[in-house]
Amino acid sequence: MRESDFGRSAALAAGLSAFILSSDSALAAPTPWGAKTFFDSLEAGQIQSVNFTADGTKLFALDDNGNLHETSILSQQVTEIISILRKKGIEYMVEAKGFQPPKTADIISGLGQVLPFLVLGFLSSRQDGFDQTGGAGKSRSKIEMEPKTGVTFNEVAGCDGAKLELNEVVDFLKDPTKYSAVGAEIPKGVIMEGPPGTGKTLLARAVAGEAGVPFVSATGSEFVEMYVGVGASRVRDLFEQAKKNAPCIIFIDEIDAIGRQRSSGDAGGGGNEEREMTLNQILTEMDGFQGNTGVLVIAATNRADVLDNALTRPGRFDRRVPVDLPDVSGRRQILGVHSRNKPLDADVDLQVVAKRTIGFSGASLENLMNEAAIVAARNGKTSIGYEEVDYAIDRITVGMQKTTGTSFPNRQRLVAYHEAGHAILGLVMREYDTVTKVTIIPRTSGAGGFTLFTPSEESLESGMYSKKYLVSQLVVALGGRVAEEIIFGKDEITTGASNDLQQVRSIARRMVAQWGFAKEALGEGPVAWETPEGNNLQAARVASEATEQAIDEEVKRIVACAYETAMNTLTENRAFLDTLTEKLIEKETLDYKELEQMREEMAVNYPVDPIMPKIEAAVVTR
Repeated sequence: MRESDFGRSAALAAGLSAFILSSDSALAAPTPWGAKTFFDSLEAGQIQSVNFTADGTKLFALDDNGNLHETSILSQQVTEIISILRKKGIEYMVEAKGFQPPKTADIISGLGQVLPFLVLGFLSSRQDGFDQTGGAGKSRSKIEMEPKTGVTFNEVAGCDGAKLELNEVVDFLKDPTKYSAVGAEIPKGVIMEGPPGTGKTLLARAVAGEAGVPFVSATGSEFVEMYVGVGASRVRDLFEQAKKNAPCIIFIDEIDAIGRQRSSGDAGGGGNEEREMTLNQILTEMDGFQGNTGVLVIAATNRADVLDNALTRPGRFDRRVPVDLPDVSGRRQILGVHSRNKPLDADVDLQVVAKRTIGFSGASLENLMNEAAIVAARNGKTSIGYEEVDYAIDRITVGMQKTTGTSFPNRQRLVAYHEAGHAILGLVMREYDTVTKVTIIPRTSGAGGFTLFTPSEESLESGMYSKKYLVSQLVVALGGRVAEEIIFGKDEITTGASNDLQQVRSIARRMVAQWGFAKEALGEGPVAWETPEGNNLQAARVASEATEQAIDEEVKRIVACAYETAMNTLTENRAFLDTLTEKLIEKETLDYKELEQMREEMAVNYPVDPIMPKIEAAVVTR
């Protein structure tokens, strides 16, 4: 038993004693109160406790002066009153039978016998999973009759497809006759799936704000307890409340906590059995014998692949709404939302920021703008400039700048040549992304420096990349290792190119085994010899040993050709390599404008046709 439970019990006992030992006249004859008087006293904080009768038609309120008052209420007002009592922290209870104010003498004579059992009963209810209202298995979520989430679809950006799907649901709730006229029925359930931070919960709040119907939110973990049957009871109670207030929306966040695929074996443990009983109750409530007319269930999860098939079938969750990471236009809209109340300098172009934040979710973009605002305040500025946004992007993607270990000249020169190798090959390869930034400032993620590339609008929107682009990517990735070898020799190369080499191997392997870019070596016709998961132990094996050997040989040949192209290009542009390195040592960071200016000033030798003819013509002998 916890110390806090003892303290709470003592306080409850003291309050009960004060109630019992109040004036005889108050307990013997409650003073009638009108509903308006009761609500005014409740809002003014002049009520100590409230008792409801079992039929929900009356309540007895004890005021600050110890006087008892009787008020007649409507049954539909009980939920609203309880909500106010919870917010104000006022004790309340529901009598099993109609509450009759007892006589003072009877209460005082029985106090010594009843009070110990009351305290013990309260403690046991706290330990046995009873909620604070005194009911076992009652849902902890309360219905908002007029949801005021403060969010509408205007505040949700970057997921137009999901908004369209959910907007139809909202329209159905507002004007059902338009759909019933053509025989359409409201969906029983909508499940939103997608990576974390993409706005699933925000969309649910927007639906509640737009529809204007009663709304109740819960999380999957609320239903799962160590005691078997409590979760199922809470599900029943939740749907009973919703049906009484239909049309109503139930939102269950992280539904995979209770909706995972059920085991096929009989060896179920206590916790697993409780979860499956809770899931079965949800299945029954959504599409069972009685159905759930007028109740719309909206669920959200990051792991839709692990949900039980019976839960995701039509008739329960009729719509599956994917909420994916936003594209460049979506990121631009999200940045606009999160920068409304932030003063931005004229040099901040949110479209450029959107292009630089590939793979960012809505939550990440919100955090980005907040970080930029913090940096601006730290620098004593009254507005946010591109410098602060750039700093925030680098901090989120590659870590904070390190201030230790940056004063070694040999280390700086090595990193500068390495990053200059990447940057020069990115500048001269015509089929590759724009070089946006080069820096030799080390980061907490372990990077000694980095070169930033910005993909084109076409690549971002389509997600498709040509064979020439992939070949250029191999050449650029090898630029750092090749630059080290040219300047310091083969015996002085370092481990700095570890991630680059892993990326080269991954791209070359997928070019051959997944994308069919080496048909000359592996026979006529493009064939995918691997699944997107790669050649791991769990992936299905579809290639023979001879084919696997041919794939390996082809990968080696492609990488060798890319290495040769990188070596020849950097050797021919040695002057550019040295100049860029010295500039990096001097300034530590160079942006797009400075790199473009250097390329125009230097006599750059461009590769006529990077390794493509060699890849097309080479044939591996098996």
